[in-house]
Amino acid sequence: MQQLVLDIGLGTSPTLANFFGGPNAAALQHVQQAVVDTGRPLQTYLWGGPATGKTHMLRAVREAYRVQAARVGWMDPSVYEPPEFDDTWAAVLLDDVHLYNPAQQHMAFKWFVNAQTCSCWVLGAGDVPPADLKLREDLRTRLGGGNVFALQLLSEAELRTVLAQEAQARGVHLSAEVVDYLLRRFSRDLGSLMQLLEHLDRYALQTQRAITIPLVKSMLETI
Repeated sequence: MQQLVLDIGLGTSPTLANFFGGPNAAALQHVQQAVVDTGRPLQTYLWGGPATGKTHMLRAVREAYRVQAARVGWMDPSVYEPPEFDDTWAAVLLDDVHLYNPAQQHMAFKWFVNAQTCSCWVLGAGDVPPADLKLREDLRTRLGGGNVFALQLLSEAELRTVLAQEAQARGVHLSAEVVDYLLRRFSRDLGSLMQLLEHLDRYALQTQRAITIPLVKSMLETI
């Protein structure tokens, strides 16, 4: 059965608290510590295929610094004209580096050089290990010059655990039948599932109904 990917928009901002560690617990612990252990240069690179949580992790770090009233430099392939480095940044976050064009690669390298002179953390993410990145050599070697973590997909059992925990935190009940339906019919990308659950929770409150398979189908008709 074909799984659906819904364009339902972003929900609440990703946080490190709602990132399920599972097989990626070591990477999560490292990132959590790096956010609070400021004032020293640090380089971290996360790599893995789609739906392994790379972008969630970087957005969660950005949100953690926002809560601290700290600023960060952010670059992803959609940032066509990245700004010059700002020495007030607490961190530099480089998402989907494997998709950077030459101008973005040039600016990312400049950010890297400046970050190393002002004790600024550089956290990058891509879909392959540093050695396999098709980037300019000076940027590629810097991305691989620090802590490197390979992120793994969550198993079905882990996805079920995350959905159950998130539902419990929201005060809603997800039956095993509903979870089966969600995992069969929708993308298993954890971020997408969390957004889907948020929309289901909101729709259930609006309609004053429990979350059931008929409610899921009814919500889909409104999107």
